[in-house]
Amino acid sequence: MGGMIPLGDASRRPRRSPVVTTAIIIVNALVFLLELMGGEEFVKQWALVPADIAAGRHLITILMSMFMHGGWLHIIGNMIFLWAFGPEVEDAMGRLRYMAFYLLSGLVASLAQIAAMPASTVPNLGASGAIAGVMGAFLITYPRDQIRTLILFGFFFRVAFIPSAIWIGVWFLIQLFSEVGSVADVKAGGGVAYMAHVGGFIFGMVTARIFENFGRVAGGEI
Repeated sequence: MGGMIPLGDASRRPRRSPVVTTAIIIVNALVFLLELMGGEEFVKQWALVPADIAAGRHLITILMSMFMHGGWLHIIGNMIFLWAFGPEVEDAMGRLRYMAFYLLSGLVASLAQIAAMPASTVPNLGASGAIAGVMGAFLITYPRDQIRTLILFGFFFRVAFIPSAIWIGVWFLIQLFSEVGSVADVKAGGGVAYMAHVGGFIFGMVTARIFENFGRVAGGEI
């Protein structure tokens, strides 16, 4: 059993503290605590159900579900990815633009998942669609940066430096082909919302240049 965990951008450091990224992580943690206290009823009330949104009901869950998670591994994994890629994207866009970009990425990701499975009654929750948008923007803005990566293989591990174009590109291909598989499997009733990942990622790639503050993108390498 193995895997790759992104630890951060080894090619540059943000010129300003990642206030928004940190705040997003804190909000996710607080909402997760509310989930733990509220249990299944909290999840049923605030998780996004595609069939409800398609019918025009419970629209607030599009926003709320962005900050919810299905368990400890889910939130820890998502926050690691956000901390690995978010600070540099926040630095490139500026705080207000980055916040708007993050929320719009999550919105588009949710809409992509709803469009793919509009009749689904399976609750959807998680920040991964918005984080996929951040990764798409990172790929466009810093394609040659080296991602410090923890590579796990059984009980062995090592730290390697992988170009972001390769790291994020491979990640996206996994999401894309996983979505093709889930659509082909008519019995699939739940699991990972891959279409949300694909939709958020494409949105991030397409709009990254629109949200960037060009004066901040230049330079910054160490």
